[in-house]
Amino acid sequence: MKPTLLLLAAGMGSRYGGLKQLDGLGPNGETIMDYSIYDAIQAGFGKIVFIIRKDFEEQFREKVLTKYEGHVPVELCFQSLDALPEGFSVPEGRQKPWGTNHAVLMAKDVIKEPFCVINCDDFYNRDCFMAIGKYLSELPEGSKNRYAMVGFRVGNTLSENGTVARGICSTDAEGNLTTVVERTEIARIEGTVAYKDEQGEWVNIVDETPVSMNVWGFTPDYFDYSEEYFKEFLANPANISNLKAEFFIPLMVNKLILEGTAAVKVLDTTSKWFGVTYAADREGVVNRIQQLVDEGVYPNRLF
Repeated sequence: MKPTLLLLAAGMGSRYGGLKQLDGLGPNGETIMDYSIYDAIQAGFGKIVFIIRKDFEEQFREKVLTKYEGHVPVELCFQSLDALPEGFSVPEGRQKPWGTNHAVLMAKDVIKEPFCVINCDDFYNRDCFMAIGKYLSELPEGSKNRYAMVGFRVGNTLSENGTVARGICSTDAEGNLTTVVERTEIARIEGTVAYKDEQGEWVNIVDETPVSMNVWGFTPDYFDYSEEYFKEFLANPANISNLKAEFFIPLMVNKLILEGTAAVKVLDTTSKWFGVTYAADREGVVNRIQQLVDEGVYPNRLF
């Protein structure tokens, strides 16, 4: 069974401004996610599912979905604040979305096969999709509790225009994920990659340190775990009183690892990430995409 690609496209780019998901960066107005979808198709993915907000459905259908007709089956799902389990309601004053794992849950009814979750505004490069696509497509039918994450080398994921936030990963002897620790300020300082710790001190790490770029591979049983844990999350008074508390994918994954429910294989990739974290990144991304087109990695027009 061919795996499905699930794109998280409901968020706004707060640091960049506007719907950067729809920003044309390729030579014919291609978006970053157009390249992800092209690479995923090349890697053997058979279906695309988008999580978006209902309020830009019309714009999204017109500017994005029409491109893929005849190339790959596509489905839309919607993330909203009030998409909650029975018995729960939106806390008064809450405006922030519930987070990435809540977004994943929105696809429960349309994904019945192994699937990969990615951000829509990160340029991951093809090797990333080849690695996760191979892992998912080779899982025995009916597999459960065997997940994967593409671990980018941190030195391949930095911005020249400021610090980046990454989940720094630790692995065991078998290459399975043991922890993901979110570091919100990572940069190259005097030639060495470093992150700022809880005390505000810079801690050096090697370029090859694996980090999470939100490329996850799951089987459908992950939806059931997420549904149950989201109820626990909502039942916690601390998460209700904090109007910015979010149900993140690493939160769910860490729980499953720590309780011994699931194993998450960390897949290495030589892919160099790039993306538009800051407005100043845009020109560099446009130039790098054009370079890849000039080198023949991508056709001038994708779809």
